[in-house]
Amino acid sequence: MNTAISTLLAQKNGAVFTVPANVTVAEAVREMNGHKVGSVLVMDGSRLAGIFTERDVLRRVVGEGLDPRTTPVTKVMTASVLTITPTATVQQVMELFTEKRLRHLPVVEDGRVSGVISIGDVSRWVAALHRVEAESLRRYIAGELSN
Repeated sequence: MNTAISTLLAQKNGAVFTVPANVTVAEAVREMNGHKVGSVLVMDGSRLAGIFTERDVLRRVVGEGLDPRTTPVTKVMTASVLTITPTATVQQVMELFTEKRLRHLPVVEDGRVSGVISIGDVSRWVAALHRVEAESLRRYIAGELSN
């Protein structure tokens, strides 16, 4: 679990989905739906201004009865975005997901967004790691591996 998040990012397609800070909620949701993702980063030029997630739609838009066609995404996004660096470990990210109840973490290096890690990315990585370990143990028990 000491694997750097940069390893997981390298296994992804590298796409970071963003919207400009001047869009409406409806436009941000259209972008999320178009890419089949649960969040988009809200950018003010090249600066990370916030993150907008499915949870924001449910709680801050639908839950508050706001019109997504007229509500600016900046009104309902999370502006105080917790970010990580590519050197953060899988273990550290898992702890952040649990403690802060997050599902998406932007990865920032030298002030620039280099990717987004989701709880799904981490879950897939952990599952793959366990499959490899289980297969190695199976092969060892079956006598297929030498000491």
